Amino acid sequence: MRRRLAAIVWFAILVVERPPMFLKNTLIASTLALASAAAWAQAVKVENPWARPTVQGQAGGGGFLRIVGGAANDRLVAASTSVAGRVELHTMTMEGDVMRMRQVDTIEVPAGQTVDLKPGGLHVMFMDLKSPLKTGSSFPLTLKFEKAGEVKVDVKVQPRAPSGMPAAAPDEHKHHKH
Repeated sequence: MRRRLAAIVWFAILVVERPPMFLKNTLIASTLALASAAAWAQAVKVENPWARPTVQGQAGGGGFLRIVGGAANDRLVAASTSVAGRVELHTMTMEGDVMRMRQVDTIEVPAGQTVDLKPGGLHVMFMDLKSPLKTGSSFPLTLKFEKAGEVKVDVKVQPRAPSGMPAAAPDEHKHHKH
């Protein structure tokens, strides 16, 4: 009987004292698992970041890359790098024979789809370059997405698109203005 009573008391203590700690640990583990799943579901992937070389005195240069959307729609909202005074998101449009570059607030990244930032289309514009971008060099670029947060990439400076990347949007050879 004493053994049975001791077991009941031990069980009562376990039920009264342990569940809050057990529940707390379970809640923490569940929250971390859900946060990881949410981050994975919203993640984007950035491929083949590159920029064309520039010359001394050239104030700006274009950056190009491929964004592969995650499980949720997202938006590229900003970018930054140490090689330029500022970075803008741009698009190029045709107006007659003239290609015009315009700043855009965001670049949509639909879930599960690919968005190519390429010459003659959407791109990242490096403004107020601190020094020329030289072929063979590279520099860090931080892309800020609305849901996925910051994605850091290494931009390679090269005269043409890496294999597997579109070289340009149609009619890139036309004149352009800002």
